Amino acid sequence: MRIAILDDYQNAALSSAAWDGLDADITVFRDHVSETGSLIERLRPFDVIVAMRERTPFTAERIGLLPNLRLLVTTGMRNASIDVAAANAAGVTVCGTGGSSGATPELTWALILSLARHVPAEDRAVRDGGWQHTVGFGLSGRTLGIVGLGRIGQRVAAVGKAFGMDVIAWSQNLTAAAAAEHGVTAVAKDELFSAADVITIHYKLSERSAGLVGKRDLERMKPTAFLVNTSRGPIVDNDALLKVLNSGDIAGAALDVYDEEPLPSGHPMRSAPRTVLTPHVGYVTDDGYRTFYGDAVEDIAAFAEGRPVRVLPPE
Repeated sequence: MRIAILDDYQNAALSSAAWDGLDADITVFRDHVSETGSLIERLRPFDVIVAMRERTPFTAERIGLLPNLRLLVTTGMRNASIDVAAANAAGVTVCGTGGSSGATPELTWALILSLARHVPAEDRAVRDGGWQHTVGFGLSGRTLGIVGLGRIGQRVAAVGKAFGMDVIAWSQNLTAAAAAEHGVTAVAKDELFSAADVITIHYKLSERSAGLVGKRDLERMKPTAFLVNTSRGPIVDNDALLKVLNSGDIAGAALDVYDEEPLPSGHPMRSAPRTVLTPHVGYVTDDGYRTFYGDAVEDIAAFAEGRPVRVLPPE
């Protein structure tokens, strides 16, 4: 059995699980290949591919060009960039892994606090010999607006309440009763964007949610408000966000996700003002990686024995 582990940017896959228990030839790829022809040439010999989240999409076209592929493992139990139906039609089993629902809320608050207290700018200033040149934005008594009050949004809300913030939320199916269970007030989308001092997005990406936060929403924000996105880049209209950042119509944005990943070196978001940027590391923790890769090893071993586990259904 030949196994390819993709996009291991941190060189962490092999040290995060007991791969030596598999009777397999394992190849780890630390770089990212986006062009389909080059990717297929690289992956054609492999029976098993382990993909890290949505870093490398597996479309019907790509799956059809991989005749040796029998098992595709994705970290997590959902991956919008894998065409599971096409994989099944080609005789490819798709399996998932467990994960960590606590990692992304932690990074969300790291980004909120970095924005509010100007941590990156003050860090650079101290290293350059400077001292105290910004005034922080206090969170107590402010309003936190959460777009999507699922598992991650609920954890973010709990921290916001601990900081003494008023927490409001909106999603397409959120009810007042469901929000109240978490001490949160459900509001209309327009009200959330006009009232919140910090807006944080925790929404699954789908055809329905792409562009969910658009020009009209961003223009409703207070000039003193911040936007944080640790969910998926395409949920926010990138051009509209760049416009309000460059014009100073909002106070700033912190982003862990982008419309294109890895973010190209010349992408305008890299030079946008009033931003804190991280490279989609919301889920990247030691505990999370041990779960991801440990479960991937279990998936491969179970598949080899003819009893696959954590099999993902077509959506």
